[in-house]
Amino acid sequence: MTTYRVIHRTSYRYGAAMTDGYTVACLVPRPTDWQTVVDSEVRLVPEASERDSYIDAFGNLVNQFGLHVPHDEMAVEAVSVVDVANRPMPVDATPWEEVADAVERLAGRLAVEVGVYRASSTLVDTAALTGDLRSIADGVFEPGRPIVEAAAALCTAIFSGFEFDSGFSDVSTPLDEVLRERRGVCQDFAHLAIGCLRAVGLAARYVSGYIETAPPPGAPKLVGADASHAWCSVWTPNAGWVDFDPTNGHLPVNDHVTVAWGRDYADVTPVRGVMIGPATTQELDVSVDMARIDSGPDRPGPDPQV
Repeated sequence: MTTYRVIHRTSYRYGAAMTDGYTVACLVPRPTDWQTVVDSEVRLVPEASERDSYIDAFGNLVNQFGLHVPHDEMAVEAVSVVDVANRPMPVDATPWEEVADAVERLAGRLAVEVGVYRASSTLVDTAALTGDLRSIADGVFEPGRPIVEAAAALCTAIFSGFEFDSGFSDVSTPLDEVLRERRGVCQDFAHLAIGCLRAVGLAARYVSGYIETAPPPGAPKLVGADASHAWCSVWTPNAGWVDFDPTNGHLPVNDHVTVAWGRDYADVTPVRGVMIGPATTQELDVSVDMARIDSGPDRPGPDPQV
């Protein structure tokens, strides 16, 4: 068992004072079979005038904030302590074609919970990109290949065939551009893998969260130098949802903290909102720190003075 403390801060600075602001944050890690949320707090700085929370259609906890006083700076801070267990290697030798057939025939509760992840979504237009996506998927989804093995091979193919380029894309970069340039960031590679899986008839979902990073040899780890991360999951009849990380070319073990999942990034955007005030400039800064902490009874919880 590994215990992590994750601090995620999203701050805004405006060229003139805003009179009102409304913010929605999807930043609270969710409990899973391998993850226990010890404690979590999300707050607004300055203090919110009003706040609420709800569980969305995918089971994620979402916080809403209203700020109704003049302000030229604002920050959303989330501090979470999470226990993460080592995940066993998923086992499901079902041929992928049989899984695709099973997904198409799902009924009842599973049809609702799984079927929604099979169709095109806002940022993964499988129908429009079927040819390009199949050109990648067909190279690994060989006839009769076990579903987990095939998904892992797709993960490896994206990792080795596309270049990570932090300056290439942003949240508005379309998937066809990622396919054309063969480069992107974790969000792009998660969308690419999801598109390939859906193109062959499988159900795949987008997962947002964090990954533990290591500094270069001999260098200290810098506070706030981490970032939000994204990967994806494929549904199998025997192993359930199996996560894999195409950005890093492996299945998560105990170095990933899961926050939320949905059809694509648009369903689980970490922070979004609207400000009301004069037309002016805006500066955005995002800082994430994920660090291991002692797992004993005296481990710290969320610090309200981040």
